[in-house]
Amino acid sequence: MRRLSSGKGWRKICVPIAERTLEKASRTIDEANSLADLIELRMDYLRNGGLGELIHRVEKPLIVTNRRKEEGGRHRGDEHGRLEVLKHAVDLGAEFIDIESGTERPLLTALIAKKKGTRVILSFHDFRGTPSQEELRRLCCRMAGVGADVLKIVTFARSREDNLLVLSLIPFARKRGQKIVAFCMGEKGRMSRVFAPWLGAAWTYAPLRRDRSSAPGQMAAGELREIWERLG
Repeated sequence: MRRLSSGKGWRKICVPIAERTLEKASRTIDEANSLADLIELRMDYLRNGGLGELIHRVEKPLIVTNRRKEEGGRHRGDEHGRLEVLKHAVDLGAEFIDIESGTERPLLTALIAKKKGTRVILSFHDFRGTPSQEELRRLCCRMAGVGADVLKIVTFARSREDNLLVLSLIPFARKRGQKIVAFCMGEKGRMSRVFAPWLGAAWTYAPLRRDRSSAPGQMAAGELREIWERLG
């Protein structure tokens, strides 16, 4: 199993692969292998599957995601079919799977119970705005109670202050021994993507190029590395 290296300290980038064809996904994975600390394979983008073929091309720890439409994804089938892809990822030995916190609880708990050596990322996305700090902390505690290995809480920044609300979740979770990824989407949320790992987030997300973004407000991985270098 490919392990997440600690060689770069806090500066860890997950490169999402959001391609529609196996050919394009293969090329993007080959390119991402030299830059990413982790790679996320967005199966909801792929038209004809191909997880078994692609997983062997990935040289870094792999996150397999099959995002449902309600949380910004492109999966159009039923829930059982969507989760079968994640179960297949577990069987193939993927290091991580990402499953939404809004998934029906029986399906969610069954998936977590059968994760084997794969770690589970429990994710929450709010594309409308950012809840209050109190609401975010309650959400964090509820999600932590499900038993996932990593929490991912992502909201949409309508103001610069929203970044601070979401970033404050990182020390809140870490004090409780919970690994977390937390940042804001949108143009006003860019700063949270830069500073989240600095505060202790497990990683942040950045595509190889901005035109291959899988969420609003993402900057390219090269841009992010350059900003971190300038910040020292």
